[in-house]
Amino acid sequence: MITPTQSTTQANTQAQSASQSQATSIASDFDTFLLLMTTQAQNQDPLEPMDSTEYASQLAQFSMVEQQVQSNELLSELALSLGGIKLEDLANWVGMDVQTTAAFHFDGEPVTLSAQAEPAADSAVMVIRDSDGTEIERISVPVTQTEFDWAGTASDGSPLPTGSYSATLESYDGEELLSVQPVSTYSQVVEAQVGEDAVVLTLESGQVVPAGMVTGVRTGT
Repeated sequence: MITPTQSTTQANTQAQSASQSQATSIASDFDTFLLLMTTQAQNQDPLEPMDSTEYASQLAQFSMVEQQVQSNELLSELALSLGGIKLEDLANWVGMDVQTTAAFHFDGEPVTLSAQAEPAADSAVMVIRDSDGTEIERISVPVTQTEFDWAGTASDGSPLPTGSYSATLESYDGEELLSVQPVSTYSQVVEAQVGEDAVVLTLESGQVVPAGMVTGVRTGT
């Protein structure tokens, strides 16, 4: 989570106030312009009506003012969405390794998977799926172990292709399935953006996750 400093918050508040003031002023001018043009059209001399060229020119001005109002509304929304987040804060995410339960990228190197089996479980199984959700491997793991190195090989020992994979940990008590938990891994951030109400991160696997899903951060390898 990125917490803005006091000076940043004050600067953003001032910028938002200025933007809102400008938008209010332009909206007021827009309403005045519309009122004047409507009044002019209603009170024109029927024997000497307004020239069509002049009327078209005023309509063009009306359209320009309307577009300006809409542009200011969009800018105001953008300023509010940025809130206390600075662009350099977003840049700090890029290149970092973050721990999430999203799908992970496999490029031939072993991947460390983290999960905790249920306390009452007497056996556990790690289930690996490809990007289509197809189950490709089931691996029995110790219930007391919390980290597992997945080599990225199929059941026959052949290496799996580079791509996006996901994993879950199934906990069993005898034959009874107690739970299915998502497994977390570290993935590199390739892009950070400001979403509607949070920073969203694009991982090297292509997954897009909110920063709130991140449970660990470390320097990218």
